[in-house]
Amino acid sequence: MKSLHYSMSTFVFVVMIFSLSWATSADTHEDFLHCLSSIHSKELSSFSKVIYTQRNSSYSSVLEASIHNFRFSTPTTPRPLVIITPLNASHVQATIHCSRKHGLQIRTRSGGHDFEGLSYVSEVPFVIVDLVNFRSMDVDVEKRVAWVQSGAIVGELYYRIAEKSRTLAFPGALCHTVGVGGLISGGGYGLLFRKYGLAADNIIDAQFIDANGRILDRKSMGEDLFWAIRGGGGGSFGIVLAWKIKLVLVPETVTIFSVSRTLEQNATKLLHRWQYVAPNFPDDIYSSVAVSTMNSTQDGNRTVVATFISLFLGGVNELIPLMQERFPELGLVKEDCTETSWVESILLLGQVPNETLEILLDRSFRSPFLSPFFKSKSDYVKKPMPELAFQGIWSQILQEEAGSPSLNFISYGGKMAEISETATPFPHRIGNLYKINYNVGWQEEDNMNSQIYINWIRKLYSYMNSFVSKSPREAYVNYRDLDIGMNGDGDTSYKWGRKYFKKNFDRLVYVKRKIDPENFFKHEQSIPPRFS
Repeated sequence: MKSLHYSMSTFVFVVMIFSLSWATSADTHEDFLHCLSSIHSKELSSFSKVIYTQRNSSYSSVLEASIHNFRFSTPTTPRPLVIITPLNASHVQATIHCSRKHGLQIRTRSGGHDFEGLSYVSEVPFVIVDLVNFRSMDVDVEKRVAWVQSGAIVGELYYRIAEKSRTLAFPGALCHTVGVGGLISGGGYGLLFRKYGLAADNIIDAQFIDANGRILDRKSMGEDLFWAIRGGGGGSFGIVLAWKIKLVLVPETVTIFSVSRTLEQNATKLLHRWQYVAPNFPDDIYSSVAVSTMNSTQDGNRTVVATFISLFLGGVNELIPLMQERFPELGLVKEDCTETSWVESILLLGQVPNETLEILLDRSFRSPFLSPFFKSKSDYVKKPMPELAFQGIWSQILQEEAGSPSLNFISYGGKMAEISETATPFPHRIGNLYKINYNVGWQEEDNMNSQIYINWIRKLYSYMNSFVSKSPREAYVNYRDLDIGMNGDGDTSYKWGRKYFKKNFDRLVYVKRKIDPENFFKHEQSIPPRFS
C-alpha cells in the first residue's frame, strides 16, 4: 500500500479546498470538506490533490475517464459533489467518516463498468470514491498467489502475471478494462470459468473498510462477510481495497477459434445443436456464441450471424478431433484455429488484434463489444430451447427498432457444475446450460431514440420468458438491470434479490444487518439490512 509525506499547514489546505467549492449545496459541501481537512491536518497538501469538485478544471475528465456507458454521462445526469481518488486507506476512512457525518452517499468505482451507472451516479447528494490510484499488485509465482488492489483493471493484472510467467493466469473477464473490484464483487466470469470457476471462487483474503472505518482482513471480518463480498454485488457492505487471489495453471499454448455462420448457412440448427453439446464439453473448453445482424451477401437484406467462439487449453491437434467427435456439425478445420499464449488470447478474442500486450494497460480503451450507449439484460437457460424459439429471436433482432443488437450465449458446465450454489453469493451453478446476455446499443447522434431501443430490448426479454429459468427468473448481478426491481421504488427487495442471488439473498441480508445496520452503503440494488 502507498505511503504519503506531507508538510503544508491546515490554513493552506483550507484555502485550497474553498477555492474548489461551488455554491450549490454549499453548507453540506463545505462542511464535508472542512471535515476532511480536520482529519488530515498533518497530511494536507497531498490529500488536497486527490479531491475534485465541480469547479476544479480536472473534475470532468476524472469523472468521465471511467464511464463506459454514456447513457449515464449526459447534461441531465446527476453529478457528485466531490470525487475522491484516494492514495491510501486513511483517505478512504476519512471520506467514509465525513460522508456519514454530513449525510452524503458514497459511490465506489473501480473500472466504471456498472451497466446501470450505479458506481458513479446517484439521485441524492453523493461523493465518488474512485479507486483509480489503488492499482498496486504483488505477484508471487512460486506460491501462485497475488495481492491486487481493487482499482486495477484486469488487463493490468494479466500483464503483470505474464511478465513473470506465461503459464499462470487468473480466471477474470475477457474485457480487459473491467475493474478488479467490481468483477470480483459480482462473481466475475471469463475464459477460464469452466476450468477454474469464477474470479470470486479464487479469492484467499481481502483488505476491507467498513462503515465505521475499520480495516479488516479475512480473519478479522469473519467468514460471513468474507463470503458476502465475493459475489454479493458491489456497494453494499463497505469498500474492498485489495484482494489476495489464487493464480491458476494454463498451458504454454492454447487454441482459439471464431467461426461465423449466417441463417443461410444453417446458423439456427447449429445454435440449436450447440446448446446440447457445449455444456458437456471437457472443462478445458470455453464456448460461447455471439449473435448479431449484418447485410446478407446473397440479397443485401439484413440477416442474422452466429459466431461460435472457443478457447481450448491445449494445442490444435488435440482440439480438432475433439470437436469432430462432439460437434461435427460445425465443420471446424485446422485453418479456423489459432495457437497462441493464454495472455495473447485475451487480445485476439477481445477483438484487439495487431496490438502489443501493452494495450492491456490502457484503461481508456473502449471495448468493441459494447456501443457507447447501451442497455443490457441477462438470463439463464436450464432446458434446450426449440428451434422455433430461435426463429422468434431472429424476427425480433431483425426489426428496425432493434438498432445494433447483440446476444451472447455463454456455455456453463465444467467446474461451474461442481461448485455448490451456496459456496459464494453467486448461485448460478449446476443445472444451467448457458447464460444469455442481451445488448442493444446506439451512437450519440441517435440518442434521441434511446427509449425506442430500451423498449425493444424489454420486449425481447418478455418474449424469452417461456424459455429461460423460472421462480425466480435468474439474472447476473454484474449485468446490472434496474428493470427487475429497485430499492425504494415500491418493489420488495425480494423481487430483484432472488433473481440475482436465489436463496443466498437471505444470508446476504443477514450479513448486511451485522456489518452495516444503518445502511450507509446503499444504492438502487444494494443489499438491504432487512427484508422489504
